[in-house]
Amino acid sequence: MFDILMYVYETYWHPEACPEPGQLSRKLSAAGFENDEISDALDWLRGLDQAVAGSHTLGTPSADSIRLYAAQELDCLGVDAVGYLNFLESAGTLKPHLREIVVERALATGIKQLPLEQLKTILLMVFWRLDEEPDALILDELFVEADDRVVH
Repeated sequence: MFDILMYVYETYWHPEACPEPGQLSRKLSAAGFENDEISDALDWLRGLDQAVAGSHTLGTPSADSIRLYAAQELDCLGVDAVGYLNFLESAGTLKPHLREIVVERALATGIKQLPLEQLKTILLMVFWRLDEEPDALILDELFVEADDRVVH
């Protein structure tokens, strides 16, 4: 599923350019993706649309509020992912309502101990769906794996 999400992100730079689910399914099938993966990805994208639509009902937390993660969320995300989300929030890149969408979409994968690279894909898809582009340094952080970084 994550390969499909990255394909959608890279192929359709803006969510308006992405075809409706039926046509997208045919395009993904023509690109060589398996039907089960396509179905999972389309379901996940539908859930993303619903989460984004519902995010407008969330209140804005106060500046001194702290996000506590439920056991189920910690099981899915793990310590590294929670730390990464905190890093993005403290950098001002990830607003609290977007964090909630990311956490909800991570839980929707059904994966325990979601790898950090897959969390980054979820983050990219949330930004993509909202047609927002994080600044260049954060975008680089989301795309380039730590092992591939060149230290100057």
